[in-house]
Parts: sequence; C-alpha cells; structure tokens
Amino acid sequence: MNKLFEAINDQINAEMFSAYLYQAMAADMEDKGFTGIAHWFTAQAQEEMVHAMKFYRYIIERGEKVTLKALEAPQATWKDAKAAFEAALEHEKYITARINNLVKLARKADDYATEIMLHWFVTEQVEEEAHANEILAKIKLMGNAPNAMYLLDRELGARPVLFTMPANTAD
Repeated sequence: MNKLFEAINDQINAEMFSAYLYQAMAADMEDKGFTGIAHWFTAQAQEEMVHAMKFYRYIIERGEKVTLKALEAPQATWKDAKAAFEAALEHEKYITARINNLVKLARKADDYATEIMLHWFVTEQVEEEAHANEILAKIKLMGNAPNAMYLLDRELGARPVLFTMPANTAD
C-alpha cells in the first residue's frame, strides 16, 4: 500500500475518533442537562461516521485494503458548553490540517482522482469550522444569561439526525 492510501486509512481512524469525541461531548452535555446541545453533538457524531465511511468506500473502490485501528478514549467532561464547543472547533481545525495534508499527498502522487474526491472534504471542513465558530460566537454573546442558553439549547436540539433510536430499546 502506498503512502497516500496509508494516510487515507489513518483518516478513517481520525474520523471515527471524531465521532467518538462528539458522542462523549453529547454524553457530557446530557449529564449537564443540555439535551438540545447533546442532540447536536450526537448528530455531529453521526456525520463524522458518514465521513469515515466515505473514505472507507473510496479505498475499496480504488482496489486498496482498508485497515482499521484502535480508537483512543476521548476526553469525557468539559467545564461547560462553551468549553465543549471550543474543543470541537480546535478538533475541526486539526481535521482540516489532516485533510489539507491528504490533498498535498495526492498532488505529490499525481493522483487526480483522490485529489478530486478530497475537494468534498476540503469544502466540508470549511462548513464544520464555520458551524462551531457560529455557535461559539452565540455563546460568547450570551455571556452568563441562562435564558439565552436555554434558547440556544432548544435551537441546537432542532438539528436533524441521520439515525433515530427507537423509543423502546428493550424490545
């Protein structure tokens, strides 16, 4: 396997870790009573798994081997919602740097198909950072106003999710 596809395999792991991290954020926000923010992070976790699977499918389509690796445990708690979104933004910047590195590797390898596939991720990362920045700006604007935080929690709870857990999981 060449260096580019090794890096894409590593990106699958990074995307799956992103999902794991966002689910940890969801669990912590749920514990803190922010069910809407928890919902938003759960939707984000699902989106990250979609990203991982896009890379997974691409590797297979190119006739290469997918190699999954162990995930490290993510951080489990954050001081508050602001700290969680600050961590999310920093994480997205890290993922952006990884995607940019994949583009460089594709260009170096003259692998135009991979470079074109990666354009979707480049655009997606702009969106990911913008969403985290937008929410952080709202939180900073609100200051310590609990009524405003309540409204933000409700707003973020309206985000569509890809998969909804059945109401009764005991069946």
